[in-house]
Amino acid sequence: MALSRGLRCCQRIFSWIPVIIISCVVLWSYYAYVFELCIVTLSNNLERVTYVLIFHVCFIMFWWTYWKAIFTPPSTPSKKFQLSYTDKERYELEERPDVQKQILADIAKKLPIFTRAQSGAIRFCDRCQVLKPDRCHHCSVCETCVLKMDHHCPWVNNCVGFSNYKFFLLFLSYSMLYCVFVASTVFQYFIKFWVGELPNASAKFHVLFLLFVALMFFVSLMFLFGYHCWLVAKNRSTLEAFSAPVFQNGPDRNGFHLGFSKNLRQVFGENKKLWFVPVFTSEGDGHYFPVRTLCESENPLLANEEKWTEDGGSDEENIGCEMFVSEDENVSSTVTITNES
Repeated sequence: MALSRGLRCCQRIFSWIPVIIISCVVLWSYYAYVFELCIVTLSNNLERVTYVLIFHVCFIMFWWTYWKAIFTPPSTPSKKFQLSYTDKERYELEERPDVQKQILADIAKKLPIFTRAQSGAIRFCDRCQVLKPDRCHHCSVCETCVLKMDHHCPWVNNCVGFSNYKFFLLFLSYSMLYCVFVASTVFQYFIKFWVGELPNASAKFHVLFLLFVALMFFVSLMFLFGYHCWLVAKNRSTLEAFSAPVFQNGPDRNGFHLGFSKNLRQVFGENKKLWFVPVFTSEGDGHYFPVRTLCESENPLLANEEKWTEDGGSDEENIGCEMFVSEDENVSSTVTITNES
């Protein structure tokens, strides 16, 4: 037991190493750009002030989004998805797997759960003792179930999911902007140092490496950001891109795809003025997501609307249920049900 706790403690300490590395590189880039380039190297005051002001805007937005991605806790399933004492006892005492599956299926009828395991059973987490909401997965690193889990990112030492996916995307975009600005403004002085027009040895070292590091990070971030833009456009998570979510009618990679505009609003919200600000604006509560092809007769939420609204102590205020069917490659809304608890 003590050994296990010691290993977990070491794991938590070492998990911060990537974050420390990124922080050290960014802090060094701040010193190299502001002091070695702008203060020591530049002679034009207007150029110096302009570069410093724009640099600080990029630097603050990068740091803000990075810290939000790191320190925003992953959202976990609410109490509604936990087994009651009676259901838990009945499930644990039952030894027949088929009957256990049926117990979970009966409980899930009260909840807005439409995805299934590969076997067709209701997705259940034995560690967290919860019925998994759609798009929810258990993270072995965070040791908890995470709503709309995308992946566990070592560079932010956090799970990227419903609560911080917008912050993660903004972190990638402002990181690229930061790298582009640094590389574009440093390039001419990189050439001057390279051909010997500027003799300062200390500034030369910092400027040369500043351009190299900025370009290296930009190339790596460009591919990652492009991949996540594609995921947002398709309304998929990284996990769903590798393994299609399973519905009652079988696997469907486009099960949550509602069209580019609606997919974008699910992540960034309705208010476009806040899209590029690291404040939470994503739609919903992470427990329910509109499904593209779902018939009313197959909707357990509609069939058990009274049961879903009877339970007390919920943290959710609104559960919105929108159904969509695809016709000639166009997604059209067929019915909207709103339950308020």
